[in-house]
Amino acid sequence: MDILYRKGRATAGQVREQLPGSTSDSTVRTQLRVLEEKGHVRHEEEGLRYAYFPTVPRGAVRKSALRHLVDTFFEGSTEKVVSALLGDSNKLSDDEFDRIAAVLEKARKAGER
Repeated sequence: MDILYRKGRATAGQVREQLPGSTSDSTVRTQLRVLEEKGHVRHEEEGLRYAYFPTVPRGAVRKSALRHLVDTFFEGSTEKVVSALLGDSNKLSDDEFDRIAAVLEKARKAGER
């Protein structure tokens, strides 16, 4: 999906070229077909090839993927995610800490309504 979002549209071969490692054409085509069946992408014929493009906004996919990650690896706990991310807090600048604090404060205020 990331490749399709970046390129806008791509053939299976173009997607494969952007993937790390040696993924086969048939594997890429299968994955694109599954994504199409789920409604995440569509295709248009371009000569003998299909060009695929995303049908779901990137933000919606991002939110869904993040929810799946949180549920799968952090037992659905936002607190555990934040704790894991901040476990490497020595890599954050003071400005980044301030922006994170502002996001948390905004979320707190929104929850008080």
